[in-house]
Amino acid sequence: MTTVRTPDPPVAWDTPVRARRRDRPPGRRRKSRPEAFAFLTPWLLGAVALTVGPMVVSLYLSFTDYDLFTSPKWVGFGNFAHMVTDDDRYLQSVKVTLIYVLVSVPLKLTVSLLVAMLLNTRRGGGGFYRAAFYAPSLLGASVAAALVWRALFMGGGPVNEVLASVGWHTPSWVDDPRFSLASIVLLGVWQFGAPMVIFLAGLKQIPAELHEAAAIDGAGAVRRFRHITLPMLSPVIFFNLVMEAIHAFQAFTPAFVIGGGRGGPADADLFYTLYLFEVGFQDFRMGYASAMAWVLLAVIAIVTAIVFKTAKLWVFYDDAGERR
Repeated sequence: MTTVRTPDPPVAWDTPVRARRRDRPPGRRRKSRPEAFAFLTPWLLGAVALTVGPMVVSLYLSFTDYDLFTSPKWVGFGNFAHMVTDDDRYLQSVKVTLIYVLVSVPLKLTVSLLVAMLLNTRRGGGGFYRAAFYAPSLLGASVAAALVWRALFMGGGPVNEVLASVGWHTPSWVDDPRFSLASIVLLGVWQFGAPMVIFLAGLKQIPAELHEAAAIDGAGAVRRFRHITLPMLSPVIFFNLVMEAIHAFQAFTPAFVIGGGRGGPADADLFYTLYLFEVGFQDFRMGYASAMAWVLLAVIAIVTAIVFKTAKLWVFYDDAGERR
């Protein structure tokens, strides 16, 4: 007698998932939705009222001529064209901001990495030094820190006195167009505590066996740093680079306080955000200020996207094989 074997049913890969969903009480699943929305409602209301709504209004105003006192007049792309054709101060603000980003971000990351490496090799007093170096970051973009910095670098201040004692006579840093932006860059670099703490956490995750094996093979400190520390630390460098670049584009308080609120001597401290504030809240050209804000948002998004796009060339992950 011949036995006819029926074919096996196709394997349902999502059977366990469906089984788990069937095991869940249906009443409980239905009741969880309104509770979730109830908890999310305050956040949704805040996001719509304080973020999404103002952004939509700002996008509309960027295409208008609006001064807070009269009705907006539609001008199309007139505000954007005016930026690059008829506004020299706008171009100066772009130049100052780009110089600040390109100089302060690499310097800040370099200093924070060097200090983190020193703290990683120190056996005693690490907690004290971490707190001491991190403290300036807690001040952030505070007015008090900027006022103290201005007093340090103004004419006859402590910085000038120290430099004069070694034979280098300098003018008032905050009043000279050649040095004013440099003083703001130094203030940004001085607040290296936040990236330093992240670098230090990343350094502690690197296995010591890698450095020991390389040292046995004859690799010096520079080669171990180049071929072990930097690749293993590249995800942390990537994170700090993105965060510090975004933060640098948005710098405002140091430029406002040190530059006297008007962009410093000869507009040497005219940051993008400072000029945006001046146009919007002193000249009441809200349409033009809105257009400037959207350009800044687009630039930050493009720079961030470029960094993410190039990350696969220089950022290495332990699970890179699994990702492929």
